[in-house]
Amino acid sequence: MQLITPVAWPEYELIDSGQFQKLERFGEYVLSRPEPQAIWDKSLSDREWEQTAHATFRRDRQSPERGDWQVAPGMRDPWFVTFRQGGLNLKFKLALTTFKHVGLFPEQADNWAFIHDKINALNATGPSRPKVLNLFAYTGGASLAARQAGADVTHVDAVKPVISWARENMDYSGLDNIRWVVEDAVKFVRREVRRGNQYQGIILDPPAYGRGPDGEKWVLEEHLTDLLKSCADLLDRRDFFFIINLYSLGFSSLLLDNLMNQIFGSVPNAEWGELFMADQARKRLPLGVFYRFASVPLEQRANV
Repeated sequence: MQLITPVAWPEYELIDSGQFQKLERFGEYVLSRPEPQAIWDKSLSDREWEQTAHATFRRDRQSPERGDWQVAPGMRDPWFVTFRQGGLNLKFKLALTTFKHVGLFPEQADNWAFIHDKINALNATGPSRPKVLNLFAYTGGASLAARQAGADVTHVDAVKPVISWARENMDYSGLDNIRWVVEDAVKFVRREVRRGNQYQGIILDPPAYGRGPDGEKWVLEEHLTDLLKSCADLLDRRDFFFIINLYSLGFSSLLLDNLMNQIFGSVPNAEWGELFMADQARKRLPLGVFYRFASVPLEQRANV
């Protein structure tokens, strides 16, 4: 089991966390948002949080999911951040949404580097361009990393506005030719299995709950096992990589390890554990569990 956090990213910082909140800097702006895992006390005072934050999310009393933002005068919305690391040079549009999200999950940056490295390795050894499938792909950080490394990328998400957001990020990053699919992930994967298609890379970041474009219901505990079985049928078993991330309080890394071992069997070069970000007081905020493996040994991954 491993604990993984991205390397230093100048345009992102977790400043403080505690009392079920987190204080983060995205580029030029600092945001205060709810965070159910931050059960400890804050290190900074409430006054320091108020003076630092450009926008603070307040939950709607009528909805556990939605809310609105209290925004300081002069803050631009949307705004932009860049991510540069080795061969990766990505640009993201950020915006304040009613679901507290801003269009980016910074803890995924280590996975972006993993994806980029792995595709570089596949490009060096494989006869053709790797095909990568990104499911529940949101605004496309993993898709952009894969495309920038030269893969043919299929980006699947059930929410059409999110696909439009991802397309903008592709354009801002100077990329093109990502295949966009607005569809329920389970339906899409089952159809790909029937067609006999295979992918060298598969990426999953499923939510705890969700709805497809035609009202299909997604419940992580009920549907994940069958989806993973279909993904196992889709994955090329010669040259491959696989990543799954879960952000759900009901899933531990041990649970995910058991599930992956049962479905995929013995896989090479596996890594599994927790993703986290550390704040300025060195409190480590857990931000989901992950499992990833690859046909190329991790120590032999190309440098980006």
